[in-house]
Amino acid sequence: MPVNLQTELLRSFAAIVDSGSMLKATERVFVTQSALSLQMKRLEDTVQSPLFHRDGRRLVLTPAGELLLAYTRDMLALNDKAVSALSGDELPGPARVGTVQDFAETLLSGVLARFAHRHPETQLHVRVGGSAELLDLLATDRLDVVLGMGAADDSAAIETAPMKWLGHPALAGRDVLPLAVLERPCRFRDAALAALDQAGHPYRIVLETPSLSVLRAALDADLAVTCRTRIFSDREIDTEVDRYGAPLLPSLPQVAYTRHIGRDPHPTVERLSTMMEGAVRDLCRSDEVEVGVQPSVNRMYQAS
Repeated sequence: MPVNLQTELLRSFAAIVDSGSMLKATERVFVTQSALSLQMKRLEDTVQSPLFHRDGRRLVLTPAGELLLAYTRDMLALNDKAVSALSGDELPGPARVGTVQDFAETLLSGVLARFAHRHPETQLHVRVGGSAELLDLLATDRLDVVLGMGAADDSAAIETAPMKWLGHPALAGRDVLPLAVLERPCRFRDAALAALDQAGHPYRIVLETPSLSVLRAALDADLAVTCRTRIFSDREIDTEVDRYGAPLLPSLPQVAYTRHIGRDPHPTVERLSTMMEGAVRDLCRSDEVEVGVQPSVNRMYQAS
């Protein structure tokens, strides 16, 4: 009797190899670590050979595992093409989106609502994090498309925008500037500290947080000044002169809003990526940016 290899098991097997561990693989195949271990036991029983051995904490492929991996990639690619062809070009798995917090709060919900309306059978998996973390997940095939921040000359830039000092103008007049920042790594944090250090402007970090919501709360409470773009807040402090006659704050660089997409994207992922890019461009053209509210972008969603 021929032995049948289940694509579900093969997909989990490839996920473990690509992510480097069972724990990380659970983020890709959406099962628990214990369930993943049982799947690998079933696959090894099916092929009558061990597929991994342990080297310290690392899982390393056996010769049989190396051989099966090559066939696995071909079988999964053919399976996904067949499913796509028979289901009207729908994505066979979830659309995996990564976004920085700025876009998660102000933009992405509308994009995903439109996408879900057009592709009701496609599951959405959204990861919110820093640009560096998200790009690492994209590089290891754990995300399909990433909306992030980059340098102004980033080749993946959709639009560029000036970084701004944000907060109550009176805070800029203090002898030591109270500063609120996100935890490292953060492009805005680095730009703010570099500008202040270069200008010899005294400052003190009074709040450090991983949460953009906490950063906004600190800004709204007039606890500190921060550095972001107008997507985050319209409470811009004039860097030339303010009404209190406070010392000038140093100028800040531009930042790019970036869009990265994985290799050989599925047409459905490409459509989602294009929608995300278009929404960012419309957001940058809008003159109605308010704290946490994007009226013109919302109108765009309603008209779509």
